[in-house]
Amino acid sequence: MAASKLQALWNHPAGPKTIHFWAPTFKWGISIANIADFSKPPEKLSYPQQIAVACTGLIWSRYSTVITPKNWNLFSVNVAMAGTGLYQLSRKIRQDYFPDTEEAAAAKE
Repeated sequence: MAASKLQALWNHPAGPKTIHFWAPTFKWGISIANIADFSKPPEKLSYPQQIAVACTGLIWSRYSTVITPKNWNLFSVNVAMAGTGLYQLSRKIRQDYFPDTEEAAAAKE
């Protein structure tokens, strides 16, 4: 049973024998780096970089559902990219445009 599933994965049109597998697999590095940046102060974040990460994730998430073969690895990495990019943008916007809310929250603690 397990061997047949591995064989099916190996021979899939978006399997490990193709670029359709490896490109999204290595793209996970961008999402992992963005997750590592969650601990970085918001003033060190870049609007252009996070906009690019978020837009890339949104655009390619949609594309990965309409191409043949369906590439769920590509879909999942791009959902992660969009999510981390949007989260980082929200941190940066809150810090740049709503600084008083963070100071008030810190004063309450």
